[in-house]
Amino acid sequence: MLTEPVNNPSQAYQRYGMALVRKAERILRNQDDAMDVVQALFVDLLASPPTSLDLPYLYSAVTNRSINMLRNQRNRTRLLEEQSSSLRGPERTPLGSALLSLNLLTRLVEGLDDKSSAILVYHFLDDLNQDEVATQMGISRRAVVKRLAKIRALASQLARAASHNEETSSPDTNPDTNSGERRL
Repeated sequence: MLTEPVNNPSQAYQRYGMALVRKAERILRNQDDAMDVVQALFVDLLASPPTSLDLPYLYSAVTNRSINMLRNQRNRTRLLEEQSSSLRGPERTPLGSALLSLNLLTRLVEGLDDKSSAILVYHFLDDLNQDEVATQMGISRRAVVKRLAKIRALASQLARAASHNEETSSPDTNPDTNSGERRL
């Protein structure tokens, strides 16, 4: 069974590696960064292996490392510059009335604590329901519901701010714009 824990990081990498890369790629929207996150995790595990490597542990570790990568300002800038809207296409996850684009995801992660960021990823990117998120995080469903309400409120606030900035910014009149691009 795939969810049985293994003791050897090499076995865990062979068994779960590609699934973990796909998970990180859903968060980071970049396969190279996703591979870097998973490889760094297993390098750390080889240096200091835990007693048991089960899928929920690895899943959480990849989620946390991916969120940390998004928080890193240098990587944030690089991620946003590398992503082309034509390559990304319309794949966005609804978050209330806002859409969860890479830019919004990054801004949300910056404004949330670690637990709320993990809940954001589990619920809106991994499509876990509230009970599954609670089980994965080891917290009550009620705590998940409260944090989701705060996430939705922050997303609405950021979406309104972005909409307001787009309305007040004009490519012809804003000296800060570059080649007609609007900045948030």
